[in-house]
Amino acid sequence: MAVEHLFRGNALNAVDAKGRLSVPAFIRAKIERRSDEKLIVLAPHEAYPCLVGYDANYDAEIYAENERRRLAEEATNPLAHYERQHRSFSAAEEAPYDSSGRIILPQTMRRKGRIEDLALFVGTGATFEVWNPRVAAKEGGAHLKDIALYWLEEKGIAP
Repeated sequence: MAVEHLFRGNALNAVDAKGRLSVPAFIRAKIERRSDEKLIVLAPHEAYPCLVGYDANYDAEIYAENERRRLAEEATNPLAHYERQHRSFSAAEEAPYDSSGRIILPQTMRRKGRIEDLALFVGTGATFEVWNPRVAAKEGGAHLKDIALYWLEEKGIAP
């Protein structure tokens, strides 16, 4: 499966005490082009303290990539495959969104992504990331730090 519609852009949205938040339009537009379902799938990121998100159809891409990596690592690190499979599938959760684009961020995803009162959505091509912007400002790469600091400054929030 070739990914034809890529996620690009960024947005900062509030998260209420019940975990409700709006999924940015740039994310919803791509989800709806790539899938018939109005839901996002969220999972812990492989390397960063954030979440990775995608449409339901992207599972096939993840499975194929996990298999490719399993075959490449089979002799040297056979357990890495199972860790990837757990993170990719058993630790992933679906979050359907309503007609206004609101989801309820599952509590487990809030904890894994360290999401508190704000969620920074960042397009990364085939997937997108959801960060606590304060964490992104401290632990992200240079470009991500700039994005996080911009949004925090724009909203008058201390990093």
